[in-house]
Amino acid sequence: MLPVAASAHRAAYVAGTFDTKGRELNYVKQCLEKRGLRVVTVDLATSGKPSSANVHPREVARYHPDGEGAVFTNDRGSAVTAMALAFERFLLSRRDLGGVLGAGGSGGTTLATQAMRALPIGLPKVMVSTMASGDTRAYVGPSDICMMYSVTDVSGINRISERVLANAANALAGMMAHGAAVAESTTKPALGLTMFGVTTTCVQSVTRLLADDYDCLVFHATGVGGQSMEKLADSNLLAGVIDVSTTEVADEIAGGVLSAGPTRMDVFARHDLPYVGSCGALDMANFGAWDTVPERFKGRNLYRHNPSVTLMRTTAQECTAIGEFIARKLNAMQGPVRFLIPEGGVSAIDKPGQPFHDPAADRALFAAIEAGFRPGPDRKLLRLPHHINDEAFAQALVAAWRDAAAPRQRARTA
Repeated sequence: MLPVAASAHRAAYVAGTFDTKGRELNYVKQCLEKRGLRVVTVDLATSGKPSSANVHPREVARYHPDGEGAVFTNDRGSAVTAMALAFERFLLSRRDLGGVLGAGGSGGTTLATQAMRALPIGLPKVMVSTMASGDTRAYVGPSDICMMYSVTDVSGINRISERVLANAANALAGMMAHGAAVAESTTKPALGLTMFGVTTTCVQSVTRLLADDYDCLVFHATGVGGQSMEKLADSNLLAGVIDVSTTEVADEIAGGVLSAGPTRMDVFARHDLPYVGSCGALDMANFGAWDTVPERFKGRNLYRHNPSVTLMRTTAQECTAIGEFIARKLNAMQGPVRFLIPEGGVSAIDKPGQPFHDPAADRALFAAIEAGFRPGPDRKLLRLPHHINDEAFAQALVAAWRDAAAPRQRARTA
């Protein structure tokens, strides 16, 4: 049983399409109530049928920016898309939300997980889904959703579904009961850093230099890695970032497979966090195995990083576009900004004798950033003669971070 205080102030929300999954969702509700939790059931059905849930679909639909009419259409695809947005806004408005559990097939998973992704990191989220045994990136994204494969279809209570759904309910109850102690145990502020294989030396040096003062959270810049770091920033779980490896921007511009999307870095326009950045691995776009490289790129400077990863050197033209993209993002940031340019090379394979050494492309990148960047009293662009993996460059990043974060540090200790 959960402590009385926990169950009184926080509720477990159970969401899904009650017109087709009502029996299963109500079973989950019963399991949670046996654990002492207060439960709120939310119906996401778009069929217009009567509902047994605590929250009727029309109540959820009213949270859509265009109202109920945008949800209850005669087209299932548009109705599901609209209800997913409405449910997202509905959940974000809840003040008693202690955790959320969904169960369903592809449609129900889409409905529930969009809202889950919008919730803060650390808030318990469990999705029982027929889609969980496969590529779940579209559902999980940068969030901490726990996906549980339903094994059988979410269609009735049987000897298998009963066990799976009960396990999911018990998992959510456990998260709600015991999750807070982990967060309270950390006293050092959390700092986000981005790393790629070819910038590892730099990031390891930075974390070593800052480890006494910060809980350094390193994210692999593979698209979802940058998204995950920014999700933490959006959830107010970071004191700031040292964005060494902005390589995901190169994939976005050049057509690689590890883009974090066009909104990379936008979170710092919404939150005034200290931002220190650099050009790590902007010399490359990423593809899978050699035979997965698109035909239009076969004549480019390609490098087999390993049997599963093929790298493509970015051209001077692409580097100009990458630099312009980064400058626009830097200019929109609300907090202190320090951006450091390593003139000696941006990755382990971008230096004399290495396959991606291309001084002209690097110059185009650096010039575009410098030309577009708007400096200010707390917005600085620094060009340094070092290679990104030089110890001196790591030290410069740390010095830039301490400079950018100094006012907040003084405020915390005052």
